[in-house]
Amino acid sequence: MKRTFAEALEHRRSYYSIGNDSPVLDEEVVHIVRTAVKNVPSAFNSQSTRIVLLLGDEHKKLWDIVKNTLKQRISPEAFVKTEAKIDGCFAAGHGTVLYFEDTAVVKKLQDAFPSYSENFPTWSQHTSAMHQFAIWTMLEDAGLGASLQHYNPLIDDEVRRTWDLPESWMLIAEMPFGTPTAEPGEKEFQELSERIKIFR
Repeated sequence: MKRTFAEALEHRRSYYSIGNDSPVLDEEVVHIVRTAVKNVPSAFNSQSTRIVLLLGDEHKKLWDIVKNTLKQRISPEAFVKTEAKIDGCFAAGHGTVLYFEDTAVVKKLQDAFPSYSENFPTWSQHTSAMHQFAIWTMLEDAGLGASLQHYNPLIDDEVRRTWDLPESWMLIAEMPFGTPTAEPGEKEFQELSERIKIFR
């Protein structure tokens, strides 16, 4: 269902109940990712965001990495609940989008513009956030439910090793997606008057 931007913005939610099928072909998901990476803005046109799209067995491989990593860090009792959440909410999906920032690009800009040096890591995070939002909203508009997860930096090294990624790629977030199998929970909104000031 194609919506206006405002409608898509309003409709985007976190889905924790997703299935491994998809209402669209994988090539449509690839197109969504490519569209975002090409067109989302970045400070100084740095284009520092890197995306890894995992589908099929590669998607499941990621969530096995997450489980194996956490199993070594938490008690067996706690892991039972954690494993159930990962299997039911994330691994059950159709795929995962991994968001990275290339720290080599950030370092190059820091060297080229020393007056702004300390700002570039923050601006890099802004760039990643815009990519996350754009892809998340477009996935939702295509009929896919998604959520944003943060198992980094615990899984960073194993993710880079598994998919042979450059050392300079810093993992920012993981976005599992699939066909929604239940409605998202209710969302509370703060009073806009407390969040917005308008001067005329």
